[in-house]
Amino acid sequence: MHLVRVLVVFVLLFGVFSSASAAGAYREGDSGEEITAIQSRLASLGYHPGGSDGDFGSLTTEAIKRFQQDRGLETDGVVGADTYRALLGREIPASRDGSSSTIRRVIQSASRYLGVPYVFGGTTPDGFDCSGFTRFVYGQSGIILPRTADAQYGVGQPVSYNRLQAGDLVFFSTYEEGVSHSGIYLGNGQFISATSSQGVAIASLGSGYWGARYIGARRVL
Repeated sequence: MHLVRVLVVFVLLFGVFSSASAAGAYREGDSGEEITAIQSRLASLGYHPGGSDGDFGSLTTEAIKRFQQDRGLETDGVVGADTYRALLGREIPASRDGSSSTIRRVIQSASRYLGVPYVFGGTTPDGFDCSGFTRFVYGQSGIILPRTADAQYGVGQPVSYNRLQAGDLVFFSTYEEGVSHSGIYLGNGQFISATSSQGVAIASLGSGYWGARYIGARRVL
């Protein structure tokens, strides 16, 4: 079991490093202050990104493409290092969605408790329920989450399905309407959570069971 856990941690951390290496770009589905700055700059140059609301939507993508085409840049609608420099006159931030070291700690902590049994209301390694598990794991890295899954769904920034990154919180509707289950996205379509059937376990986000019950995600790192 120890060897299996070591292998799992290695695979998960490899996914985190891969995600971190691709983090230096902004694209459709992202949100935040940097997106607001990008949109404001586009608007001032006459490219009309659909507002400066901090949400990178399809209109912002099209505005970026027009800007890139006019500047002789790759016309992909993604604000990478070259586009960011041409647009804002400075280098793109090295990290944008949180510290990769914090993400690694979260993944390491989560994987350490694989196999811990499910306990309704459980908040410790003696036994977890779903939100007790996510709260405990993030708490190990100094990030305090609300106690329940539905309350956790109200924190952080919303993340679209195709922009999920390791360390994001993922949410599902299981035994009742609305948010009733939370987990931690690991990358490569996998997430970890405390389940009533298996305890703390890894599952595929796109599986028949979980895929049909997926509600959304939040980024708190």
